[in-house]
Amino acid sequence: MRRLGVLLTAAALTFAVAGTAAADTFVAVPSARAAGGAGTAAVIPFSTARGGSAPVTLSQLRQLWAAAGNAYGIPWQVLAAINKVESNFGRNLGPSSAGAIGWMQFMPSTWLRWGVDANSDGVADPANPADAIYSAARYLAAAGGEYDLRRAVFAYNHADWYVNEVLGLASLYGQGGAEAVFSLDRLQADVEASRAQVAELSSKLTTALARAKALAHAENRLQRRADRTAVLSDRLDLRKRAVQMSVRRVAADRRVADLRSRVDFAQGRLASTSDRVRAASFANAAGQLLAAPVYAGSYVFPVGGGPAQVSASTVHHDYPAADIAAPEGAPVYALADALVDRAWAVPDGACGIGATITTSDGRTWTYCHLSYLDPTVQAGSHLAAGTSIGLVGQTGHATGPHLHLQLDPTDSYPQDEPWFRAFAGTAFRWQTAPPARALAATQSWRPIFVVLEEPVVQFTSSSDGDAIPFSQDVVYFTR
Repeated sequence: MRRLGVLLTAAALTFAVAGTAAADTFVAVPSARAAGGAGTAAVIPFSTARGGSAPVTLSQLRQLWAAAGNAYGIPWQVLAAINKVESNFGRNLGPSSAGAIGWMQFMPSTWLRWGVDANSDGVADPANPADAIYSAARYLAAAGGEYDLRRAVFAYNHADWYVNEVLGLASLYGQGGAEAVFSLDRLQADVEASRAQVAELSSKLTTALARAKALAHAENRLQRRADRTAVLSDRLDLRKRAVQMSVRRVAADRRVADLRSRVDFAQGRLASTSDRVRAASFANAAGQLLAAPVYAGSYVFPVGGGPAQVSASTVHHDYPAADIAAPEGAPVYALADALVDRAWAVPDGACGIGATITTSDGRTWTYCHLSYLDPTVQAGSHLAAGTSIGLVGQTGHATGPHLHLQLDPTDSYPQDEPWFRAFAGTAFRWQTAPPARALAATQSWRPIFVVLEEPVVQFTSSSDGDAIPFSQDVVYFTR
């Protein structure tokens, strides 16, 4: 364990001072030295078989990480972190969009070279946790992981944000041990399930509201036609159709009421799990796993999840704006201290569900395509930087889940703001090469408002003239 601690400390130091790792250099490494005790297992072409494997518990995974790490001189925490980032502990075996497969997400050609039959069943299978974890340890060892973890992890995935995420998570696991791995995993599963439930129910509620509105409109139209019809038989037929439409509208209203109740319950569950997230987000690595707000000075990146989940375009298809792609249900945050100018929880034209806020520097921002708007986001409300605005969706005119973020007026790109680019690699990744446009000029400004949290204001009641302390947020405008 002392050796593991030294390696992790070295990894943290390297993480702090090193830049991009150099080109990959591999050394010859035998097959698993601890697998089956012999260490001479041949590499067998991979199998795509998925069936027949028994479920693997986190406790069993912990034993595999430790055994593979001991076999190849790689800290188990690094193997656990890669396992988490690559496949979420085997919950997503791929293939990925790039074609990577299995528990540790190897490219097939890489697997053919480095795959290990660690469980001695005659097949080196990337869908088998033992084979995949031992193979990852072997690959990292060949890339020099016993002496330079940062370089080895960069060889595994050529992205600095990936190296930072893996080593940060490994450090967190090193501090908290196996219990930190398991408790964070359970909390992440809870909060993601809560967000997904709210997003799904909100989408169903939006559809149900639209249907109820359409049925009410059709019912009223039939009733008006009946009132204007002179022929009795035609008038009776129209009223009959209006009654039939009313029955359908009442059923639709009941569904709306049921969904509202379910959304309210899901909101309560999400609020509870969000409180647990705030308490657990003491480290950047934990915060990324839990999609907590990422801060830099007075700004927060508006979408949570980190560069593994969140990516940003450099341009927009028809006017300056930022499309920030993220999974459906990813949290959306206020990018700075702000006042809400307008908010709409029902899709409104091309923007869908969204809000417009004015930050304390006087600039106005619009958020679009949310799947859910937090009920506290209402016109006139104050939002501290990092306050929840809602969840990523694809309402309105959207081709996939993302946050559309724009300045109003739309005369410059959000991506050109210094604060936005400062989050590259820590809160998001660029979908293409970073923008070649010059950074927006930093404007000198003084806040147009300040918010005093719960000041005590003295006022006199009209009944008895006594001064009574009254507590609420007060906004003082400075110009």
